[in-house]
Amino acid sequence: MTRRQAIKTTALASAALATLPGAIAQTNSTAPVVPPGYYPFTLPPLPYAYDALEPFIDAATMHIHHDKHHAAYVTNLNKAVSQVQWGAEITIEYLLQHLSSFPKNVRTAFRNNGGGHFNHSLFWQMMKKDGGGEPTGDLAKAIDTAFGSFSTFKENFSKAALGQFGSGWAWLVLDGGALKIEPTPNQDTPLSAGKTPLLGLDVWEHAYYLKYQNKRVDYIAAWFNVVNWDFVAERYEKSTA
Repeated sequence: MTRRQAIKTTALASAALATLPGAIAQTNSTAPVVPPGYYPFTLPPLPYAYDALEPFIDAATMHIHHDKHHAAYVTNLNKAVSQVQWGAEITIEYLLQHLSSFPKNVRTAFRNNGGGHFNHSLFWQMMKKDGGGEPTGDLAKAIDTAFGSFSTFKENFSKAALGQFGSGWAWLVLDGGALKIEPTPNQDTPLSAGKTPLLGLDVWEHAYYLKYQNKRVDYIAAWFNVVNWDFVAERYEKSTA
């Protein structure tokens, strides 16, 4: 490479760096410190013990779901990202919100594995030991306004989860200021459609089959006993502030 080519390459890399929000400049002398949520992505630890959600979600399922399935999404996502040349680090949110801007040869991997990583990273936090019950405060009022009552919301959300054909998710999302219930197939995330996911239920078979076999309806009913409404309310408040 000539000196002229080297200067040109450096300029292009600097321009690419400036286009990515939250980008971290890299130098030859110092490795960047990568904040959480940036590439290279890592598997977040569970915020509780594997058996914390018993008897509603069993420890064996949590081990496989987190340590195998979520870990695989992270590994495969990092492999896909490594095929694309950056001038900076990138967040999982930016990746999922700009899927169409990435090369076609990695777009599907970004959608599937990036969605799997993002969805599950939220999912673990959406549950807690001794959870369940009903939301309170502004979130409760918003649910009553949007759906008439919490019981109606719960019924409609359960129907969306039960009616999702094959693998996928059911979501409570904030869309332009309005609360909505919607399913997504596979590991698609509402984030890619410009919506804010507040609460999500994983209805892939690996999330419940060890304990509930083909009885998805029983899994959905049990799951409401571990919902972390404090976390959902915090997401709602931050998204509407």
